[in-house]
Amino acid sequence: MSDEVEPGHVRVRLDLSYDGTEFSGWAKQAGGRRTVQGEVEDALRTVTRAGDVTYDLTVAGRTDAGVHARGQVAHVDLPGELWAEHREKLLKRLAGRLPKDVRVWSLAEAPGGFNARFAALWRRYVYRVGDRPGGVDPLLRNHVLWHDWELDVDVMDAAAKSLVGEHDFAAYAKKREGATTIREILDFGVRRRGDGVVEIEVRADAFCHNQVRSMVGALLFVGDGHRGADWPRKVLEAGVRDSAVHVVRPHGLTLEEVAYPADELLAARNKEARNRRSLPSGGGS
Repeated sequence: MSDEVEPGHVRVRLDLSYDGTEFSGWAKQAGGRRTVQGEVEDALRTVTRAGDVTYDLTVAGRTDAGVHARGQVAHVDLPGELWAEHREKLLKRLAGRLPKDVRVWSLAEAPGGFNARFAALWRRYVYRVGDRPGGVDPLLRNHVLWHDWELDVDVMDAAAKSLVGEHDFAAYAKKREGATTIREILDFGVRRRGDGVVEIEVRADAFCHNQVRSMVGALLFVGDGHRGADWPRKVLEAGVRDSAVHVVRPHGLTLEEVAYPADELLAARNKEARNRRSLPSGGGS
C-alpha cells in the first residue's frame, strides 16, 4: 500500500488537543454530527480560503465520542503553494477560527515516511477515576469517572501488570470484520494522585475498539473487591467477551501521547504497521 505524497504537495504534521465532551468522536460522520475531524478540516478550509476543497486529515488514534486528547497527532497533505502562502500565520488563524474545545498547537512539514497513524510506535492513554464517597470535584466532572466503591490501587496495579505483553485481546475488544485483535501492551499501571484521583495508564503499539475502556472496567471490579487480581488475566486467556466486563463511560479517558521513531526509521515503521499480525504458534493468549 503506497503512502507517497502527491507531487507538488507537502505533508504537514498537526499536534492537537481537545475536550471530547461535546464531540461525537474524532471521525467525520454522516448526519451532521459534530466531530473533531470535521471541525479542524472546516477551519483549515476556511483559513486557507480553499473554497469547496477539503483536505482530509489522517489521525494517530480515532477517539470515540466523549473521549479527550491532550497529545493527538494528525497529518494532512496540502498543495505546496498553499502551504508556502499560509504556513507562517496558519496556527494563529486556526486559533481564531476553531471552537474553544479543540486546539492545534503546532503545524510543521513532516519528514519523509511520516504517517500519523501507521508510523506511530505507541499511544499512551490515561483513564481517571474518583472513588470519594461524596463524588467527583465538579471542576473535573467531564474528565473523571465516579466509582462509588473504594478502590484498592495496589491490587488493580497487579492485575494491570498481568495484561502486559503481546496477546489476542478479543475478550476486551469490539470485533471488527477483517481486523485482528492482537496487540502489544508495553506498560500498564495504576496509581493514586495526591488529590485522590486514581489514574489508570496504559501504553501500547495500538488499541482495538473499546479495548482500553473494557480493561478499565475489569480493573474496577478488581479494585472494589468484586473479583480477584487474577480475574482480568483469566478473561484474556478465555478469549471471549465476559458479560461481567463492562465498557466504562468514555469521559474518563484521555489520549495523552503518541510516539514516533527517529526520522530515518519512519518509512520502515510505516510499512511494518500495515502488516496483519498473528501470534507465534504456541504463543499462548
